[in-house]
Amino acid sequence: MPILELLLKLIDVVLHVDAYLNILVVSLGIFIYILLFLIIFAETGLVVTPFLPGDSLLFATGALAAQGSMHIGILFFILTAAALLGDTVNYWVGAYVGPRVFRENVRFVKREHVERTQQFYEKYGGKTIVIGRFLPIIRTFAPFVAGIATMNYARFLLFNILGGIAWVGLFLFAGYFFGNIPLVQENFSLVVIAIIILSLIPVVHELLKASFSSSLFSSSQAHSENSVKITQEKK
Repeated sequence: MPILELLLKLIDVVLHVDAYLNILVVSLGIFIYILLFLIIFAETGLVVTPFLPGDSLLFATGALAAQGSMHIGILFFILTAAALLGDTVNYWVGAYVGPRVFRENVRFVKREHVERTQQFYEKYGGKTIVIGRFLPIIRTFAPFVAGIATMNYARFLLFNILGGIAWVGLFLFAGYFFGNIPLVQENFSLVVIAIIILSLIPVVHELLKASFSSSLFSSSQAHSENSVKITQEKK
């Protein structure tokens, strides 16, 4: 399948995650819990799959649970476990192979994503593990970078538990209580887009701020060099 076609298919799945999820519930029955566990685990635990749906999937899952298709308590337990286990695996992968990312090109891992997360991590410290749960891309790379930085595991585990429970609980129960409101159901794709945009705002803000600071520093440095050059010429 061509890359463009695959990308369009992925976008369609994300925007209509409720429809696809409903089909899977009917097709898989009780095994839907296993599939959801694997998706959330992969989205948080594997640095090669940051494109998988996270926030929108949790919201849609909660909405379907409200209809009686799945048990909300079982979902919360399973998906929280998947999120915690995913971050834990990601941490140890980062501790083991992470340093190679900065020494050489590692297939399937974009160095700029790691560097972007590292900047975020340096600014917010351990809170990145909690804050990063609510930010696409950052969510996948935050535990990886924590492993690279050899963050104390007990400290990491605390933030991992807090962030995992907060992330799964917020989106899952938001879908459970609000996902079946007629206005939301009729405009589910718009709700998904809104969730994605709101999640990306902090990331875009940090990128723009970093870009502005870099430009300002370059401009200041160039001005200083010109001043020194002019002074030397006068002498």
